Amino acid sequence: MMIKRLSELSDVQMEKLLRSDVKDVTSATKKILEDVRKNGDGAVIKYTKKFDGAVLRNLEVTEEEIRNAEASVDAKLIKHLERAALNIAAFHDKQLDDELWLEEFGPGITLGQKTTPLDRVGAYVPGGLASYPSTALMTVIPAKVAGVPVVIMCTPPRPDGTVNPLTLAAADIAGADRVFKVGGTQAIAAMAYGTKSIPKVDKIVGPGNVYVTAAKMLVRNDVEIDFPAGPSEIVILADQPFEKKRVSALQKHLLSAQQTEALTKTATIIASDMVAQAEHDPASVAILVATSQKLAKAVDAEMKKQTKKALRKDVIAKALKKGAILIADDLKQGIEFVNALAPEHLELMVPDPLKVLNDIRHAGAIFIGGYSPVAAGDYASGANHVLPTMRYARVLSGLDVAHFTKKSSIQIISKSGLRDLKDTIIALAKAEGLEAHAESIRKRFEK
Repeated sequence: MMIKRLSELSDVQMEKLLRSDVKDVTSATKKILEDVRKNGDGAVIKYTKKFDGAVLRNLEVTEEEIRNAEASVDAKLIKHLERAALNIAAFHDKQLDDELWLEEFGPGITLGQKTTPLDRVGAYVPGGLASYPSTALMTVIPAKVAGVPVVIMCTPPRPDGTVNPLTLAAADIAGADRVFKVGGTQAIAAMAYGTKSIPKVDKIVGPGNVYVTAAKMLVRNDVEIDFPAGPSEIVILADQPFEKKRVSALQKHLLSAQQTEALTKTATIIASDMVAQAEHDPASVAILVATSQKLAKAVDAEMKKQTKKALRKDVIAKALKKGAILIADDLKQGIEFVNALAPEHLELMVPDPLKVLNDIRHAGAIFIGGYSPVAAGDYASGANHVLPTMRYARVLSGLDVAHFTKKSSIQIISKSGLRDLKDTIIALAKAEGLEAHAESIRKRFEK
């Protein structure tokens, strides 16, 4: 992992920190997309065998498979899924707009807006290196809260052709209408173009690896997507000076002990959060921006210790090589760096986080304080964990109810209301050279 002062970071190194490999896989992804477009289920089955090692006859998960999966899952785990689902539903329910509103903006002029859910949405839930029942909750529940009548879900099968039981249980709890055991680029293609088995959707949502991300970006001319949501990113901004003060010998001894304990605790927490995000995928990125060199060194040492003991240490080690520990001259410099990077996840480990929060302009999700780890948002706090990566947080929001709806403006204008606007409309229409527009107004007031 790179360790250096933030002021010494070159533009090239900056670009590499959240660099995506999407361009590297675009050519291969295009071939799969085109094959599925032309050959439908046959191509999907072919690539499922090639990439997942599963030989499938039926792509859709049956009701019996879902019931058997739920029966095989520990009842306590089902309860935890249900609790997480309730939190997610409650949070997203707060995002709902009025279905219809009308307001009089002037005499005889009533304007309004009608919010309508999309007809059919496709949710992608990753598999492969790990199973993600939490993503089934995060993608399906907001769609159902928004009122989408049909939500289909695609997720990769295991080599034996089955889907992780917990993922199926989560899909059922979330309210998915149909589930297909298809993953990767072929799943995105099937939902974008439609096949005999898998219906074409209006919009595809959900995270995935670099191939899934590339596929989503390539099908945008045929189907709407949420945003690029690739391998996980975390940036932690820490402002803990841990400097000795000028005090008496006894106070100095006591203060030193307190600072050492605080340093160790903070380093342990920060390292655990960086390791946690690194275990998602070798392409994940973890970055610490600290104002203290002591803390930076302590976190580096702690990450090495935790990685050695981790179950997925090979994946974590590869991911951490892509990351960085950067030492900022001050908090202001650290904030500027965060805004330039626009990370998917941002943790604020600073003494006055609410003050810093006002200065944060670009981040997918923000976690404040030592007891707000990204893992809480990943699973059960209720906010959505499907977030823009690759700096798209500069312009895009995380998944929410609005991604599953569209809005139509409404205009109700009386004769007197139009008469009041008549001269303005005619003048502007004539100025644009659109005489027929002006005439459509005049016709209504001819005797």
